[in-house]
Amino acid sequence: MLTAWRNSPTRLREDAATEADLVRAGYRDRLLTELAQNAADAAVKAGVSGRVSVWLRGRALHIANTGAPLDLSGVHALTALRASGKTGTAVGRFGVGFTAVLSAGDEVEFRSSTGSLRFSRAQTLTELRDNGIDIPVGADGPAVPVLRLAWSVAVAPEPGYDSEIVVWLREDVDVADLLAAMRAEAVDLLLELPGLHTIRIGDDESWRAVEEAGNGLQQICITAPSGEDFRWWQYTTERARWLLPMRDGRAVAAPADVLRAPTRTDEELSLPALVIADIALQPDRRRLMPGARVGELAEGYADFARALPPEDRLVLVPAPGFARSEADGLLREALVNELRVHPWLPVLADLDSDSADSASADFDAAITPPGVGDAMRTGAAPLSADVARLSSAAGPRRADAAPNRASVFLGVTTELAGLLAGLLGPLVIPELSGRACAELLGVLDVHRIGLARVAELTGSVQRPPQWWYSLYDALEPFVTDPLAAEELGALAVPLSDGRLVTGPRTVVLDDQLEEAVAVPWARLVHPEAAHELLGRLGAQQAGVEDLLTDTTLRAELDYRSDDEDLREAVLGLAAHLPPDTTLPTWLGALELPDATGELRPADELLLPDAPLAEVLIADSPFGTLDTAVAQHHPAAALRAIGVGWGFTVVTETDPTGPDHDLDDEDRWWQGLPEDPPEFAAVRDLDLVADDAWPRALRLLLSEPATRGLLADRDGYTAWWLRRHARVDGRPLGVYRAGSDPVFADLLPQLPGLSAADLAALDAVLADPANITADLAAALLEALADPAKRPTPEAVSQTHRRLAAAVPQLDLDEIGVPERVRALSGAVIDPDRALVLDRPWFGLALPPDRLVAGDIEHAGELATLLDVAAASEAVHAEVLGAGKRTTWADEPLGVLLRLQFGLPPLAGELVLHDRLEVRLTGAYEATVAVPWWRSGDTTHVQRQPSS
Repeated sequence: MLTAWRNSPTRLREDAATEADLVRAGYRDRLLTELAQNAADAAVKAGVSGRVSVWLRGRALHIANTGAPLDLSGVHALTALRASGKTGTAVGRFGVGFTAVLSAGDEVEFRSSTGSLRFSRAQTLTELRDNGIDIPVGADGPAVPVLRLAWSVAVAPEPGYDSEIVVWLREDVDVADLLAAMRAEAVDLLLELPGLHTIRIGDDESWRAVEEAGNGLQQICITAPSGEDFRWWQYTTERARWLLPMRDGRAVAAPADVLRAPTRTDEELSLPALVIADIALQPDRRRLMPGARVGELAEGYADFARALPPEDRLVLVPAPGFARSEADGLLREALVNELRVHPWLPVLADLDSDSADSASADFDAAITPPGVGDAMRTGAAPLSADVARLSSAAGPRRADAAPNRASVFLGVTTELAGLLAGLLGPLVIPELSGRACAELLGVLDVHRIGLARVAELTGSVQRPPQWWYSLYDALEPFVTDPLAAEELGALAVPLSDGRLVTGPRTVVLDDQLEEAVAVPWARLVHPEAAHELLGRLGAQQAGVEDLLTDTTLRAELDYRSDDEDLREAVLGLAAHLPPDTTLPTWLGALELPDATGELRPADELLLPDAPLAEVLIADSPFGTLDTAVAQHHPAAALRAIGVGWGFTVVTETDPTGPDHDLDDEDRWWQGLPEDPPEFAAVRDLDLVADDAWPRALRLLLSEPATRGLLADRDGYTAWWLRRHARVDGRPLGVYRAGSDPVFADLLPQLPGLSAADLAALDAVLADPANITADLAAALLEALADPAKRPTPEAVSQTHRRLAAAVPQLDLDEIGVPERVRALSGAVIDPDRALVLDRPWFGLALPPDRLVAGDIEHAGELATLLDVAAASEAVHAEVLGAGKRTTWADEPLGVLLRLQFGLPPLAGELVLHDRLEVRLTGAYEATVAVPWWRSGDTTHVQRQPSS
């Protein structure tokens, strides 16, 4: 070398300049980095665990390492600026990396177990002077290369190490800063150089541990001197090692970094993972060589993603943003393309469904078998048992799919994902479907679907009703506003008859049904699929009663009342009716088979052993329901639609006339002041046998629906019973009601009934306020019966009510009684009776001849009984003249007016000391009376003076 420099001074200047450039630029801050690389190479070459130790003795910096010791090729590399002795898997590509030692000092020793070398600026200058070689002068003094001449020294490395570099630090080197910078590099160097196991800087030691996680994945743990552990997932491809930081057991994106090859370069990157690449660098190891194939580093990146736990895989996707360098842009693009087209994205896929045969044509997927790897491979939540059971035969399974063949429903839950997997193909798992993942999934061209698309796809799906309920339940949390509800407008809905229809707005919902009933006249949601979400989406609520009163059903009955499906639907719904529900009578048109097999309207049939059959006439139009039908359907359901057990109630809202085919209905309707708002009546009363009315009444009382109608005095049922029903030959309307005191001693009570039942029949029995012809006849007959013992008040009240009813009675129908009841209670001949038509005659005539009701209706009473009125049959003459005065002038007149509450009276007042009246005509006598009236004149007996 000295000869070369002597012969070519230019060569000396070039070597000095080159070395100075490397020190000032390429290796200005890479002392530990370059020596650590050499140490890693030595450890790999020797097959040992690499250790690097740095310590300071005075101003001498010692950097020792284990591994292959210095050999001849190493010596050549150390003393040649552009030659390297490294081959094969060695990290470095240029021997010039050792130049980094000159950034700290000009006096360096390389101590090795096979021999040691010394490099010295001072000795190089001495050699040049001794050999008469001109020394070039630079800006800082003599410019000579330090590492071109080496001297053998007899110094061994520190025990326990195979090589040791000693650098005597220049005075301008800050020792504390240098060691601090080395400590800061230690973790990165252990990460970058897998040949190293530990790095000790002074007393601070960092070390590296590697754990195999399966599937080509390793977990790297580097423990810092503080005891803090730094962990990374590591995956090695053909051209690169990828490292992904971990925090609390989960992968996290790495901060902005630089390309490492293997140590840090100046190529800035914005990737979520660190990359340690096998790629060509410029001699200073800071920049890529022009034309370097950066894109090839992305090969195998998707395999790294697939090896990660499913919930961590999206961390590897580069987030949208500007590239930090040309290399960054190229690598980002290559990575995204790699991720888009290779299967790694965790999805749910219903591979066992009918579409499984085409699955491979739609996406590349590898089912992750359970139990592969460790817990990190099964970090995603499993599907619920119900969802897995309902989705398909085996349920959706976890798979890895290419993102450009997958779909995502943002925010999807585990339950919804399991249900949608069979509809949408590969669906991103719930753990990666949150809105925080939306941006990254967009980078990968994952197809985003929404509620509208889900609704659209449901139209071609065949699933059991429970699956639909689970789908609605899983979708409900996503329907948070009218827009979301509108998107689900095309959602499919399973009906109770097995059909699948589009749109919740077109169906009716009954959430009370417990089993499916096929309803051909309405789109009834299958009860096992009935969910409140359908109501929120526009489904109409309709209970069983609503369905059975639907006018569409009435129209169906008009033209196919014998349809078997219609029959089963009606009876199936009726079985779910609440107790005592009253249905419209037109449902009785539904035809059912009778005991002979003939189809007849339900309202013309009786249940087997129906008690109504026992009280009907022999030729009633009713048949008996087929026994098999009666056993197949609940009796309550059959009765609800009109099949008889007891009496049937006819109902109608807003009736318009007597068109209910009831006996004598026209007559009852004519007596109404106006049409009733609601009509309810017991039918078929006219079919009861005459001798069966006691049992018929008990039957009417036993059913709540009919018992209630008995209390409506003005209703058709009570009206008809009063006039037409007979017990022991007597109409019910002539039996005394239990609460009636007026006819207590005149009319009989119904026998064999409890007090409660009698009270329930009050409106059916004799009504003192409504005297009918039958009741009038019965009362006249009772009044003429000497065996009866009514009180005078009962006699008077009865006569009063009879007289008041005369204008409404047909007297020819009633007839004239042969005997009449006097006020005294005596039964007398009508010829002897006198109807009290003037109150003062009651003071003069004997009670056993008076027939008294009230003065107002005395004329009607006389007509009814064919008895003379007292004032017409008896002539009265007041005896004595008396004292004539007026009401106003006589104190007694004022007192009498006040006593009887009379207004001021006109007419003459005559006072008598003894007032006597002579009666002639039908009754003759002279009687003393307290007062009398003749025309406008009132006669009063004066009070005796004291």
